[in-house]
Amino acid sequence: LIFSITNDSDELCSLNPTPAETISQTSIHSVICALGLIGNVLVMITYGFYKKTKTMTDVYLFNVAVADLIFVVALPLIAYNEQYEWPMGSVACKMLRSAYSINLYSGMLLLACISGDRYIAIVKARRSFGSRSHAVTYSRLICSVVWVFALVLTLPTVIYTELFEEEDLMQQTSTVTCTLSFKDTKTARLMKVMVPSLQMGVGFLLPLLVMVFCYSCILCTLLRAKNNQRHKAIRVIWAVVAVFIVCHLPYNVVLLIHTMSLFTERSCEAEKTKLMILATFRSIAYLHCCLNPILYAFIGVKFRSHFQKILSDLWCFSKMYLYSARSSRGTSEMSNSGLKASDGSNMSSFSA
Repeated sequence: LIFSITNDSDELCSLNPTPAETISQTSIHSVICALGLIGNVLVMITYGFYKKTKTMTDVYLFNVAVADLIFVVALPLIAYNEQYEWPMGSVACKMLRSAYSINLYSGMLLLACISGDRYIAIVKARRSFGSRSHAVTYSRLICSVVWVFALVLTLPTVIYTELFEEEDLMQQTSTVTCTLSFKDTKTARLMKVMVPSLQMGVGFLLPLLVMVFCYSCILCTLLRAKNNQRHKAIRVIWAVVAVFIVCHLPYNVVLLIHTMSLFTERSCEAEKTKLMILATFRSIAYLHCCLNPILYAFIGVKFRSHFQKILSDLWCFSKMYLYSARSSRGTSEMSNSGLKASDGSNMSSFSA
C-alpha cells in the first residue's frame, strides 16, 4: 500500500525491480542461503552430538543457529515471492512471512542474551560463581521466553499476511503475491508504521544497546586484567559489535526513512531509488545469519576441535561407504562371471 507517488511524465510509475537488480539479488541470496545452511547445520550438529550444551552461551548459540536456519530455509521462497507469482496457498504464505520476523526477533534477542551472559561471567565473575551451577536450566527457560516473545511480536504479520492480486496496468497482467494486505486505510496506516517500528526497536535498537553496554563493560574489565588471552578476546568483541552494526544499521536507517515517508507525496524516481537501496541493505542484513556461526562458534578453540572431529568422522564414513560400494560391486561382478561360466558349460553339454 503506497500513497501519492507522482511522476513527472504521463507514464505510469512501475516500482518493479529491473532485470539486473533481480539477477544480483538472486545471486546474493543464493550465496547467503548456501553459506547459512552449511554453517548453522554444522553448529547444530556439533552441539547436538559432539560438544553438548554445558553453558548458557552454548544453549543460546544452539538456539541462534535454529533461528538462522529457519530463515535460511525460507529465504529461497522469500526471494521467489519478490520476483514471481506466489505458487502456494495462504497457510504457506503466512509461514513464509513469519519466518523472517521470528528469526529477526529471536535471533537478535538471543545475541543480546549472549552478551549479557558474557558480561555476568567476566565483569560479575565473583558474584555469579555460585549461581552458574544452574546456568543451563536458566538459559533454557530464557530461550523459551525469547521464542514465545518472538511469536507474539510476529502475530501482526501472521494476521495481516494474505494472498494479494496485484494488477500491472502497464503490462495488462495480474500476479498473486504473498504480502501484508489490509481491508481499510486506518488499519493499513497503523500496521505500516507499527510492524517496521517493532522491527527497528525490538529487533535492532534494544539488542544494540544491550550489546554496547555489556561489551563496553567487558572491554574495561579485560583492559585492567593481566592476561595473555585478553588481546584476542578484545579483537573478538570488536568484530562482533562491528559486524552487527555494519549488517543492520544501514538497513534500519533506510527502513526508518522509508516508513516516515510512506504517507507523504514523493516522486517516482525517488521511490525507485529508495526501494533499490532498501533491497541492497536488506541483503546485507540477511548476511548476518552466515556470519553468526563464525563469530560466535567457530572462533572458539574447543568448538573448532569438535568441528575437526566431525570432519574426520565424515571422512571415515565416506571411506567406509566407498569401500562397501566397491566390495559389493566386486562381489556382483564375481557372481556374474560365475553365472556366465556355468551358462557356457551348460551350452557345451547341450551341443555335445
